[in-house]
Amino acid sequence: MKVIVDNKIPFIREAIESIADEVVYAEGKDFTPQLIHDADALIIRTRTRCDRALLEGSRVSFIATATIGHDHIDADYCREAGIEWANAPGCNASSVAQYMHSALLLLQMQKDCKLTEMTMGIVGVGNVGSKVAEVACDMGMTVLENDPPRAGKEGKELFRPLEELARECDIITFHVPLAHGGAYPTFHLADEAFFRSLQKKPIVINTSRGEVVDTAALLRAMDEGKVSEAIIDVWENEPDIDRRLLQRAFLGTPHIAGYSADGKANATRMALHALCRHFGIKSDFHITPPRPENPVITAGSEAEACLQMYDPRRDSDALKAHPEDFELLRGNYPLRRERQAYLFRHA
Repeated sequence: MKVIVDNKIPFIREAIESIADEVVYAEGKDFTPQLIHDADALIIRTRTRCDRALLEGSRVSFIATATIGHDHIDADYCREAGIEWANAPGCNASSVAQYMHSALLLLQMQKDCKLTEMTMGIVGVGNVGSKVAEVACDMGMTVLENDPPRAGKEGKELFRPLEELARECDIITFHVPLAHGGAYPTFHLADEAFFRSLQKKPIVINTSRGEVVDTAALLRAMDEGKVSEAIIDVWENEPDIDRRLLQRAFLGTPHIAGYSADGKANATRMALHALCRHFGIKSDFHITPPRPENPVITAGSEAEACLQMYDPRRDSDALKAHPEDFELLRGNYPLRRERQAYLFRHA
């Protein structure tokens, strides 16, 4: 079995080389028909578009993406060609929740946001949105949840319409997949009409997909005072991101909200398990992220401890200083650890 692997996927080499007969590593953007024509499987990230142009005529029968998102895989073509694919739902949910927790703490510290008096609207309450809801509730916030697919299955009374979030929420955060069509399209879900409908000058946060938010409409809303602050981790037209939005954002980071070592290990593990299931191979491997450089956190408060574990200002400052390095900052990101990797001591 020959497998082509994105060379930015961490913790994978020893495991995949114990499974496959031949492994070739390549940059995600460098997957070509010539490279993959005799491969049996691909393990990719979002930078590789898997469609007819790439796959036709190859012997690829399986694709695993070590990401939650899968809009870079042409599911219709794969179905037509008999190619199975798998993503890694929920792999980095805790990592995004960590990012959100730290971002909310910074809003509280630097913008004097009284979180216990605020209402957060969560658009998309799947694996990630559910953990974000737990963070917000633990911080004393009121939470309104919007999720039309879940509402259709579980009952509309459990969820709120987007129009209500636009009226009632002080913070609105997006955690949806990117869908251009179908029953629940999310492309430019936050569009001109959405921003015009806002009533409380909310803080807008996007850690889902850049195209979920209409950049031009968001900037106009900020100019007009309809949006008070923005926290943006995902961008339209990555890596050629809007420099004005970057400089206006309270935090602007290079698509790394889900980039903890723990989340990456989960994604790699899920991709390899899916590969093994497809080919009927025993999945006898172990993936453990490295210990943090400073595994003991000494802090006088919970907020100080959380920001010692992860402070998104460093990523925002780096991107604002060098927006042309978006891809470099994302591709060479120093993987952070989540809470379970640390010991805590009171200062």
